[in-house]
Amino acid sequence: MGSKTTSKQSEFDIHKIAIIGAGPCGLAAAKYLVAQNVFEKIDIFEQQSEVGGVWKYSAKPSENHRGPVFPSPMYEILHTNIPRGLMPFTDFPFSDDLLIFPSRDNVQDYLVQYSQDIRHLISFSTEVKDVRLRQNTEGKDQWDVDVLSLQTGKLTGAIYDAVVVASGHYSIIYIPDIKGISEFNSKYPETISHSKYYRTPEPFRNKKVIVVGNAASGLDIASQISQISQQPLLLSVRTPTPEANLEWTGAEEVPEIDGFLVAEKAVRFKDGRVERDIDAVVFATGYLYSFPFLTSLQPPLVTDGRRVRGLYKHLFHIDHPTLVFPGLPIKVVPFPVSQSQAAIFSRVWANLLPLPPVDEMKRWEEEEVERKGSKYHVWPVGADSEYINSVYEWITKSGAPGKEPPRWSEKLCWQRTIHMKAKLRFELEGRKAKSLEELGFEYEPEQEDDSGPLLL
Repeated sequence: MGSKTTSKQSEFDIHKIAIIGAGPCGLAAAKYLVAQNVFEKIDIFEQQSEVGGVWKYSAKPSENHRGPVFPSPMYEILHTNIPRGLMPFTDFPFSDDLLIFPSRDNVQDYLVQYSQDIRHLISFSTEVKDVRLRQNTEGKDQWDVDVLSLQTGKLTGAIYDAVVVASGHYSIIYIPDIKGISEFNSKYPETISHSKYYRTPEPFRNKKVIVVGNAASGLDIASQISQISQQPLLLSVRTPTPEANLEWTGAEEVPEIDGFLVAEKAVRFKDGRVERDIDAVVFATGYLYSFPFLTSLQPPLVTDGRRVRGLYKHLFHIDHPTLVFPGLPIKVVPFPVSQSQAAIFSRVWANLLPLPPVDEMKRWEEEEVERKGSKYHVWPVGADSEYINSVYEWITKSGAPGKEPPRWSEKLCWQRTIHMKAKLRFELEGRKAKSLEELGFEYEPEQEDDSGPLLL
């Protein structure tokens, strides 16, 4: 476990690194680790047949997939919530020919292109089954990594000095345990679903539908289904939807569901209203954190699925800092944030940047839990802008060599403040615009964002 008062930073002796996942975070990790030019071996394990992670579309989202196809939450008509200039890795821009909010297949193509110089490091159709902590003869942490080839069925293992857990957090769905939901689902097994398995609105044609949740996917899916479902589609929410967003969905807003009434195939909302003969309930209620290959690590990383425990700055395992978890933060622009994280751990593992003492890292976690509670990994508006630029300044001032971290200009920071309103306008105007200017958003230095409807 090492000293409780000093960091293990000076002890790092890392030669072989395993990266779990070849989605955006795994690819960014590999780019920065390779650029450090001090690590002997970098292996990337990807359970799918191609890079992309969550962006790799599976047209038939069976809940019973057994590799090498794994269902992602992507649906057929989906555009990014983040404009083209803000979303990509900062060293690899999107083509100017694309729409200002690129489609999911644009993003997948982009990730395949981005991976070209590191594809030789990737083992595709390879599932990580188990990661176990061990100590070497000098008492330093190492990791046993067991992987299964989904093509041959062969299980193999190797020892690594460090592990990047870039497996994503869109695998285990979350559906709240509402009164009567289990009995309702047993009697009407095709009625309740989760947004992860939504692909097209067609199965909901002329159906009486409730969509639960008004974050980005809930609003987008409601807007698609409402065009062909019975009218009105009901949007069940905890907090009110901005008026312009609700108008876009074509839905009627209703409160949270209080209970499922099995005999009547009905739901009761918290205001007492009952809706009978429900054909479909789509929960757009998010996901839980889960690392099924890391269950032997004690204390457990995850208990209720709401957060990953024992981490410093949402990234380094405090007691075992040769284990990192990029990509955990929610409500951030993920690609450049994952670059910033990779810029840090690649240098820390090369002994170029120090970690704080262990007691200081644990104090940071305790204070963060106290401050944020159940929204531990949910970053407030603007936090990603601050993080990206503070990391850039820290690394630049340190003089630590390696691949340059991203830096956002004032214009990009401005785009971050207006992108949700711009996305709404993009949808309302038929998904045709190739620039923010076409949507009526002109950057003026030092201008401040005004209030308005947000596509959350």
